[in-house]
Amino acid sequence: MSDSRHWFILVLVFALGWLIYALAPVITPFVISAGLAFLADPLVDRLQRVRLIRWQISRTFAVVLVFVLITAILFLVLLFLLPLFREQVERLVNNAPAMFEWLAGTAVPWLQQNLGLTIFELDAESLAEALKAYWREASSALLGVLGTVSRGGQAVLNWLMNLVLVPVVTFYLLRDWDALVEGVRTLIPRNAEPVVSGLCREIEEVLGAFVRGQLMVMIALGLIYTAGLWLLGLDLALIIGMGAGLLSIVPYLGTFVGVVAALIAAVFQFQDLLHPVLVGVVFAAGQALEGMVLTPKLVGDRVGLHPVAVIFAVLAGGQLFGFLGILLALPVASALNVLVGFMHQKYRESVLYLRKDGDAEDS
Repeated sequence: MSDSRHWFILVLVFALGWLIYALAPVITPFVISAGLAFLADPLVDRLQRVRLIRWQISRTFAVVLVFVLITAILFLVLLFLLPLFREQVERLVNNAPAMFEWLAGTAVPWLQQNLGLTIFELDAESLAEALKAYWREASSALLGVLGTVSRGGQAVLNWLMNLVLVPVVTFYLLRDWDALVEGVRTLIPRNAEPVVSGLCREIEEVLGAFVRGQLMVMIALGLIYTAGLWLLGLDLALIIGMGAGLLSIVPYLGTFVGVVAALIAAVFQFQDLLHPVLVGVVFAAGQALEGMVLTPKLVGDRVGLHPVAVIFAVLAGGQLFGFLGILLALPVASALNVLVGFMHQKYRESVLYLRKDGDAEDS
């Protein structure tokens, strides 16, 4: 009976995986809505505890307030940042061929001459042409995809449907979030409920630290880098700064990519030594603020995920289930992280780990 049950569970897991893969386009907006509800639930809970004179704020009214706040923030962000972002993207597209030519014709020969990198003999003209050709292909592919999407009535219809569906589903999930969680908890067998509930709280803590806390750190770092590079007069300050901030979900990756991109852009634009040095100062200041202020205040000492686990989870999820897998990567990785820690603790407390050679001989 035990073997049959194990086989049944294994078949059920594979069937569930196949079902998620088959229904990925349908499930994706619901997963996005669940993620947004998870992020906004603490704010709604706090608003529920607020009293206006003698009136206690209801759950529905608190959800409406959160929706109004999020909508206002998104509107302001799009109003101010979208024109700047579009302008910088157009500037990057227009300047990329000249930047590739400068990189191959000036920067690489200078490095070869001054650093003695003779093993990297490169044909500057060929390298510049290859980079420009690659850029033309990438730009053409992107424009082709955008053109296909714009001409495809079904794609536009699906996009509009998701645009309406995600807020509606998020509203209902957020309004009934506590009831849904309690309903799931009541279905757990009573003898396993304390352990399962404790594991779920740990998963929520890990996921909250990595999503809520790290998201705020990423945005704050992006704003710091953007402001610093903008003060230096860098043309691509918004793209490089916000890109470095968003990539900081993996420690040091955002800083590395941002420093390299900002150094290349600064040398190309200013042709001096001062601005690259100032770029280093900007990113060093950002790292100092992250370590001493942002991470302790916004994330705290909550357990997070290892960077290698994050990279593997995102890549594996994307490979298996596409965009839906990327969305599910962090929750699944958080759950596995907690379960592995729980099993490790149980193993350290087990007879198998504590038993000594003498105990085996006595038995």
